[in-house]
Amino acid sequence: MFVIKSLLGKMWGNPANPEIIQIPAGQLCLVRPGSVKGSRECIFKDAVATIRRTGVEYQYQLVVTRAYEEGEEQLLDDDAESDDERVFLIDEALGFRFGSLDGDPTCSWKDISGDEGDMWEFVTSKSVPRATNSLFELTILNCVYERKHSRSHDEASDEDLQLLRDGPKREQAIPAQEQEVEDPFKDIPILHHTMAELYLFDTDTDVFVLQEKSVSVDLASNGEYDVWIVVKHESTPFISIPVDSEMIPRFDPSNFAFMFTFREQEGLPGLTWCLKFASADFSPWKEAFTIYLWEGKNRTSYGKAKADEQRYIQDAYDDVEMEDAEAEQEAEEEEAEDSADADNSEAEDDAEGMSDTFHRGSRNEHLAVGYKNDLSYVTRGDMIGVFAPKDDKLRFRTTIDKIQTTEGKSFVPQKVMLHNQDSDMLMLDPNNRNAIYRMDLEYGKVVDEWKVSDTIEVQNIIPDSKYAQMNPQQTLIGHSHNGLFRIDPRVRGNKLVESQFKQYASKNDFSAAATTESGKLALASNKGDIRLFDQIGKNAKTALPALGDPIVGVDVSADGRWLVATCKTYILLIDTLIGDGRYKGSLGFDRSFPADSKPLPRRLQLKPEHVAYMTEPVSFTPARFNTGPDNNEKTIVTSTGKYVITWNFRRLKQGRTDDYQIKQYESRVVADNFKFGADKNIIVALEHNVLMASKKDLLKPSRASLAPRASQLSTPASKIRKSHSDVVNSPY
Repeated sequence: MFVIKSLLGKMWGNPANPEIIQIPAGQLCLVRPGSVKGSRECIFKDAVATIRRTGVEYQYQLVVTRAYEEGEEQLLDDDAESDDERVFLIDEALGFRFGSLDGDPTCSWKDISGDEGDMWEFVTSKSVPRATNSLFELTILNCVYERKHSRSHDEASDEDLQLLRDGPKREQAIPAQEQEVEDPFKDIPILHHTMAELYLFDTDTDVFVLQEKSVSVDLASNGEYDVWIVVKHESTPFISIPVDSEMIPRFDPSNFAFMFTFREQEGLPGLTWCLKFASADFSPWKEAFTIYLWEGKNRTSYGKAKADEQRYIQDAYDDVEMEDAEAEQEAEEEEAEDSADADNSEAEDDAEGMSDTFHRGSRNEHLAVGYKNDLSYVTRGDMIGVFAPKDDKLRFRTTIDKIQTTEGKSFVPQKVMLHNQDSDMLMLDPNNRNAIYRMDLEYGKVVDEWKVSDTIEVQNIIPDSKYAQMNPQQTLIGHSHNGLFRIDPRVRGNKLVESQFKQYASKNDFSAAATTESGKLALASNKGDIRLFDQIGKNAKTALPALGDPIVGVDVSADGRWLVATCKTYILLIDTLIGDGRYKGSLGFDRSFPADSKPLPRRLQLKPEHVAYMTEPVSFTPARFNTGPDNNEKTIVTSTGKYVITWNFRRLKQGRTDDYQIKQYESRVVADNFKFGADKNIIVALEHNVLMASKKDLLKPSRASLAPRASQLSTPASKIRKSHSDVVNSPY
């Protein structure tokens, strides 16, 4: 939960945001002190409490709703009160009280329709941060103030709110000058404290707007490995947000600044904040933040990490400055060429001739791009659409309908891979994880079931080498959650090759793998670590530490020099060349890195100010290099939400990690990859469409390319303040 006192006015005035704040977990009880049935009755064992605006100015509702288990949901009219919902008009007459029950925060109010003394009570779950509960209380007091005085809560003083909280007795007993609203963060242990300037990105003017010249910035403990950023101006809380990767954290050492984004509500753009520190305070803040971020994701003490692992972790958050002036000039020339091409480009058309049968499927899911026959295959439920490029467009060829096992049982493939010169498609059935199904693409039907093992579940399959599918190669590589093995369909019985099987005792939760042109392999996990192998069946030559975020995809350059590992909100670019020591000049696939010379991971992510335009959270699809035996890697492609994004690989090697191109589509991108043998054309599978994009159609991120209707979706940061005088033309 993200709560900002200074933004309450914005949320109150936003018609697209009826819910002001919410406590997502708790219980609703009815307390009857005088009842013979008992003093406390639990009405909703699992409940959500929401403060919601009404259609009447200065009037708000407290809505407590029963929380359903998955599959229990019942359809209710939006405005109807039912047995699973209690609605209360927030008014001073309810006599709101705030306390605790067995250490859990409570909010109580009078049951006006019940007997005298009866009370409703919402007990907040222990899983809800204390700061969230305290600011929920503050919001109720603001609602009471507005209804009582028929004016904005912006005019309420701390003394006014304190009187509403404590009631008439408190008002008579304590002079107004001594009354203060309790700081909701005062009891939270502070792990790191500093001061900074606070800015908010304004999507109307494309600049950061100063919110406060001086705020305290605390890293506060909300429990073991649960650290929050708390930003306050004097005693007024501005921001509380958990430290995690969903923030899209980004450091700007040249400006001693830290930027992050939070999405208040799905379907609306995020809010991008910037904290600008004094030069002496920046490095200690960065180090502390990185440590607590890592600890929160790994659920272990940073002190237990080895010295070389700690350097790797800290390096992952360092920006790499470009020093080559000549290279920068070349990059600018390339950019000018790209812009010139973009001016002459045209928007893509839908894949022509797509059949009604394929259209009737649910949504596109997986994409496989052919190496040998130039065809692309897109799965949709138990169907496969086949597409071919023609005249710089993608044309629909045919539909392979009703994917079935050899026994005639339909299934929706979990994973697909082209094989044997694109004549076969290999598929994994989530209902039979011990086998691989081979579809003969000429006949459009599954013709073989390869039993891999009686006990090992196949999580993923990849080619023997990067370009293996161009040849009549029979073997392939598979991995389970904690094992890596070669698969040979030609052997009798189970197809797992026992002599090339590496099983780990602990659960490593392997998630993705990729091979080089010579067959060396990179294996990543949901824990965030990466292993580099020169052979299947032996120990890894290199183990790169985990940053803690699950890795959803990995790819390597043909020569093995470069590796990209995709996490949800960022992509790691890693140079596997060993730069020092005995094995200098070797790759991490062949030799282990010296303990004091781990590679420098470069973090690719969207700038927070660009995320501010997006209506969906960042969630990258697996990033890939362009491929082809006669083509060097020039570009990396990925997507998130409705956007396809490319990075120029040469500029990345020069340190330009924040220089990317982007294109927005009408619906979510589910998969993307380069057309084989080129980096100019990208096959893009949308939820209900498949098309081919030209790289020149991607533009530099801007208001136009990111959010053409941003003015209808967002509230400018300038309107959050009482005037526009604080807009600055500097980076912050």
